[in-house]
This record gives sequence, structure tokens and C-alpha cells, in this order.
Amino acid sequence: MNNSTARGISLGPLPYVVAATFFMEYLDTTIIATALPQMASSFHTSPNALSLGMSAYMIALAIFIPASGWVADRFGSRSVFFSAIVTFTIASLLCGLSQDVAQFTAARVLQGIGGALMVPVGRLTVVRSIDKKHLMQAISTITWPGIVAPVVGPPLGGFITTYASWRWIFLLNLPVCLAVLAAVLKWVPNLRSDERRPFDVGGLILSGIALTAILYGADMASQSDTDPWLGIAIIGVGLVFGAVAYRHALRRPHPLIDVTTLRIPTFSVTVVTGTITRIGIGAVPYLLPLLFQIGFGLSAFRSGLLLLVSALGNLGMKALTTVILKRHGFRNVAIINSAVCGVVTMACGLLTPASPLALTLFVVFVYGLTRSMQFSSLATLAYADVPPQQMSGANTMWNAAQQMSIGLGIAFGALALRAASSYHNTGVAQAHMFTLSEFRFAFMCAGALTLASIYGYVRLARDAGHALRGTSRR
Repeated sequence: MNNSTARGISLGPLPYVVAATFFMEYLDTTIIATALPQMASSFHTSPNALSLGMSAYMIALAIFIPASGWVADRFGSRSVFFSAIVTFTIASLLCGLSQDVAQFTAARVLQGIGGALMVPVGRLTVVRSIDKKHLMQAISTITWPGIVAPVVGPPLGGFITTYASWRWIFLLNLPVCLAVLAAVLKWVPNLRSDERRPFDVGGLILSGIALTAILYGADMASQSDTDPWLGIAIIGVGLVFGAVAYRHALRRPHPLIDVTTLRIPTFSVTVVTGTITRIGIGAVPYLLPLLFQIGFGLSAFRSGLLLLVSALGNLGMKALTTVILKRHGFRNVAIINSAVCGVVTMACGLLTPASPLALTLFVVFVYGLTRSMQFSSLATLAYADVPPQQMSGANTMWNAAQQMSIGLGIAFGALALRAASSYHNTGVAQAHMFTLSEFRFAFMCAGALTLASIYGYVRLARDAGHALRGTSRR
């Protein structure tokens, strides 16, 4: 590995620079949903027609995330990171200036390409540059924006579209991007690989089809006006192509996605078991706004205020994550926190309009705490035992799994709701028809899935992640 700076540096500005890009991408992804009606009116079309722009961004991410590691190794992390931010910035400007659906869709494709390289390459630079004893704090720093943004995004988007124009959702990225670009030039090292690996075109095609099918199928399954079985079938096609891509990678000397990283126990748990956990936990940000607005009859703004309590829990846990993990270890924290998070998720389904406000706030706050703890733990443990020569491949697989679990979490919550509604009504569910009992069933399913993932964490070694904790093996 050829580095422009010495390896093993202590914690500095680098994680905060990457965190800023992480926050921009995730906020941009979640904030747009509340702006769709105003955007549709501006483009003289229906909100459903704008779903093409949403899907285009998702597909661009799915196709280009697997290539992020190879591109960074070949051209240098700072060069690629800088170029990705420039691409994301230009695309944000074009989104804000779009005059019709076609222009907006094209801009979102460009934005997806920038996002697919921006966050994965930024994370890769951090894990390659920061020494092990500071890596836990560094990962915690770059992880929290992705935890907070999905909660902050919807109410912020509602505020902007209500009191200004939807275009400001994208235009506000510009000053932030320019500031981050200056920081990249000053603090981000230009790491690259000495080994010149050939580009795995077959791997790109297979992984791109697999991820696209899974994410698109999940998105289709989550829509109330589509056939959920068609979405599930598309997800199934994606899983088949994923299996083919896996076999392809095993036969290639230089695969685009290094699946041999799954032989590392700590990394395998964070990818496989962690994906199950993230699906269960990730269903809640989709279900809670619907519960508050449909089940409780609250306005979007009041619902957003309640969800901000979850964001406070996320931020509150950030200061404690490193201390808790160092004291109690990854295995114990993953088991106990998953159990608490699963129970709290189920408790969300037991809330009613008559529940005391203090109880509702407490449940949502504790969910935010446990969500932050689990996501930060998984993101940190993933790189604990990965050797330097496999870091690029591990980072690529981790980012692909994380992106996939976001879409599957939403789809899981939507399918649970629709299954409960179909059972009661024997018909196609519509969002405005969901009852409290149907929400309760969906939250119970999400909580049960989170609890089921505990089995994978029990199989972890008791001293898993010892190098990050600064302790020795027993």
C-alpha cells in the first residue's frame, strides 16, 4: 500500500470530514420524500411519476458501490473522494434547477454515482489511516450522521417545503460541499494500492444486477399501490444473481468484491447477522411516522417533533459508545443491546393515542439510544480483524450490505403492515386504512427479527474486537 501519509495516525479531522459527506448523502436520501408533492406540482405531474427519480438514484448506488474499492486503489483515495464530492455537488445543483422529470432523473443518476463513491471511499480512507486504538472512536464519528439523518430528514424536509421551496433541499448542499472540498485537500491522504488489479467486469455486472434487483424489489414491495408478490419475486431474482456473483468471485483471482473476507468471523457476523439486525431496526423509522400520522391522527409536523426525540437518543449515545464497548466488549454489547432494541421496537407497537406523552417519548428515545449503539458497534467491529490487504474488499462488501439493508428494512415494515391489513380485510391495503392492531403486528415482526439476530452474536468469541478495545486475548 502506497500512502501519502504514514499509516496508523491518531484521530484527527479526517473522520469529521468523512462524517460530513455521510450526513449529506443520507440526509439527501431521506429528506426528499416529504418534498415529492410540491415537486410533482412544480413539474406538472403526479408524485408517482417522480418515483423514477428515486429509483434512478438507488440503482446508480447499487451499480457503482461495488466498484468503489477498485477505483480508490487505482486512482488514490483523495483523488476519488474529491471527484465524488464534486460530482455530488454538481448533481445537487442540477437537481435544484431541474424543470421536469427527465432532467431531475438524470441529475439523480449523477448524484447516485457521486454518492456510490463518496461515502465508501471516505470510510475506506479512515480505516486505512487511523490506528486500531483510535479506530473505534473514528468509526463512531463517521457513523452517527447515517443514524441521525433518517430521523431528522423528514421533519426538516417538511419545514423547507412548507416555508420555502423544495429546490432548497438540494441547493443547501452547495456551501457544505464546498467547505468539505477544502477540507479534503488539507486533511485527506491519497492512499492507493501498489498492486495493479484488472477490473472485474463480470463481477460488476452480476453484483450490479443483484443489488439493483434487491433494492428495486424492496422499493416496489413497500409501495401501497403495487403487487407485493412482484416485489418479493424481484428480490428473489436479486438473491439468485447474488449467489451467482458469489461463485464468480470465488473463481476470480482478483474479484471486484472479495468474498473471502466472510471467512473472518468478526467481519462475517457484522455483514450476515448485522444485516438481519439492521433490517429489523431499519423498519422502525418507516413505521413510526405512519403510526403517529395514521394511527394517532397527528400532523406531519407534530409527528416529526416526536421523531426528533429518537435523534436525541442517537446523539446522546454517541458520547458513550466508545466507553461502553471498551468496558463491556462487542459480544456482550451486541447481545444485550439487540435484546433491548427488539423489546423497545415491540413496545412502539403497543403505544396508542391515549398513551401518556412521557411514555411515548421515553420509548422513542430508548429506541434511538439502542439503534445508535447497535449500528456503531457493527460498523466498528467490521474492521477489527481485517488485514490491510483485504481492507478495500471488506469495505466494498460492508457498504453494499449496508445499502441493501436500508431498502430491505423499509420493505420489511411495509410488507408486515400489508400482511396484517390483508389478513383483516382480505384485500389490497391502502396506507389510510391501517389500524392500530395492524401497526402493532408490524412492530412485533420487526422486534422479533431483531431478537432473532441475537443468535449470531452469541456465536462471537468473547474477546471479539480485542484489538480495538486495547486489550489482549485471554
